[in-house]
This record gives sequence, structure tokens and C-alpha cells, in this order.
Amino acid sequence: MNLSRTARAALWAALAAGLAVIYVPLAVVVLNSFNADRTFGWPPPGFTFDWWAAAWRSTGMREALWTSVQAASGATLIALLLGTLAAFAVQRHTFFGRETVSLLIVLPIALPGIVTGIALSNTFHSVLGVPLGLFTVIVGHATFCVVTVYNNVLARLRRLGVSIEEASADLGADTFTTFRLVTFPMMRSALLAGGLLAFALSFDEIIVTTFTAGAGVRTLPIWIFENLFRPNQAPVVNVVAAALILLSVLPIWLAQRISGEATRY
Repeated sequence: MNLSRTARAALWAALAAGLAVIYVPLAVVVLNSFNADRTFGWPPPGFTFDWWAAAWRSTGMREALWTSVQAASGATLIALLLGTLAAFAVQRHTFFGRETVSLLIVLPIALPGIVTGIALSNTFHSVLGVPLGLFTVIVGHATFCVVTVYNNVLARLRRLGVSIEEASADLGADTFTTFRLVTFPMMRSALLAGGLLAFALSFDEIIVTTFTAGAGVRTLPIWIFENLFRPNQAPVVNVVAAALILLSVLPIWLAQRISGEATRY
């Protein structure tokens, strides 16, 4: 479709405005993490690494970071297992209610986080009697992390088809040998991309975490929220927020690169 010069300019302007709304505030957070003015005067009178050093010395921040890594790692492992099994069941088998099952798997990521959090908290408290802690945070995160793995693996299985696996079976390989030598190598990039996205989603999640974490469990986003309005902690919070932005971008960028390279081949 050929667009006039005015229409193209309007589209580029709209794109630039949309990107500015998203990324300019993030850039301000990153710049403020180096702002020499403790009250974040703008423009910055100078730049310093003192706040980064102070953030690293913060015991509470390091403990929250380790908790986030544990929660994200556990949720990612669960998501890889359940998401892969669900994708194989939906794609490789025909059964009554298959589309309904697929919808139910994808639905948690579309639900408001506060709804998921309340539902999980009530279930752990009233039905199961499980005390809130790191385990319940991992389970809560896994409910929506499964979706990213499921979607990636399902898309890869649809592109692969079954002809290569059938050829392997015709040559005498059993089911597990075919999976180990044929199916898994072709799915590896989809699993890695799904795992990276799941880790990124879990690492910076706060709403579900608020309802599923016990009193002694603080992930990094919760630590940021608790210290956000404390004047003495403001510079450290800016540093942690800037680091969280960078840490969140990396797995998403890697997942996109891996998915793109796998699609080309």
C-alpha cells in the first residue's frame, strides 16, 4: 500500500510519540541513578557512582535480589515442565475439549494480576492450609509463566509437524530415542526462549507476589515498593530500579534473538 508523504510523516510521528511515552521515563530513572543531587534536581548538576556503591552495600537489597532469583528460577523450571507437556498434549493428540484446555492454559496471563493473587491467596489459606512463603510465590508465578513456554513450544511443534518423527520411527528408533535425538534438538531454542521470557516475567512481578508472599519474603520489586517513599532510600531505589530495567531487557532481547534465528532456519 502506497502512502502519501504526509501520511508516512504522521505515522512516524505517532510511532515516535508512543516510544517516547514508554522509554523517556525509563531513561530518566537510569540517569537519576547517576544523579549527584540526592533530591534528583533536573538537569543533573553532576554524575556519580556513589549511589550504585550504596545499593550494593544494602543487605536488604541483596537479600531481595536473591529471593527474586530463587522465585524466578523455580517458576521457570515449573513452567518449562508443565508448559512443554501441555503443548505436546494439545498439538500431538486429538481429544474432546482440546481447544478448551488450550484456552484454560493461556487464560491466566490475560487475567488481572490482582484477581489471580486473591484467588491463589484464598486457595492457599482456606482450602490447602499452606503457609505463605517462597514456595507459594513460586507457584503463583508459575501460573502465568507456563503460558510463555506453552506458546513457544506449541508454535514450534506446529512448524515441525510429525514427518521427521515418523521417519525416525520407521528407521527403528523408539519414542524416547526419537525425542532425545530428533524432537528435543529442534525444540531447544523454543524452550530457551520460553524459559527466558518466563524468568523475566517472574523476576519483576509484584501484584501476584504481594498476595502470595509471607511476612518474611521480599522479592526485589516488593523491596523497591516498600522503600520508594523513604527519603534516605530514594537514591538506592533509583539504582535498583535502573538495574532492574537492564536485567529485564536482557532475557527478553535474548529470547527475541533466539526465536528470530530459529524462525529463519
